[in-house]
Amino acid sequence: MERISWDQYFMAQSQLLALRSTCTRLEVGATIVRDKRIIAGGYNGSIAGGDHCIDSGCYVIDNHCVRTVHAEMNALLQCAKFGVQTGGAELYVTHFPCLQCCKAIIQAGIKAVYYAADYKNHPYAIELFKMANVQVEQVESLGLQIGSLNRDKA
Repeated sequence: MERISWDQYFMAQSQLLALRSTCTRLEVGATIVRDKRIIAGGYNGSIAGGDHCIDSGCYVIDNHCVRTVHAEMNALLQCAKFGVQTGGAELYVTHFPCLQCCKAIIQAGIKAVYYAADYKNHPYAIELFKMANVQVEQVESLGLQIGSLNRDKA
């Protein structure tokens, strides 16, 4: 039996994290990895203790839900909160990062971004990743059907 690749393994972790998403517009998960070890994970959702999109609806301004903190940002903030260094780490995310997350990823010293699905890939984000020498690669996922899994709201 052949094992899945490290890229598929970490992407599957990100897909599982996406199951915790509380935004109804897009379920995103992100996993930060160093030396083939997971150091943080995040999903897109509201601030701790805040209203969630699944309960109160999305709060959309200029076609963006501003109620949520993006998965990449949540993973980076988890590292900051617990004093875990991100320099030289890799990020696995279910969707191509938005422009704001791209800038945070670069500033955090992430050396590579692996994503499963294209999602409004902003040309300036692509340019910034290149300027910062951040490796960006689309990787094959295991094809988990995140949206079709039955969720328990308990």
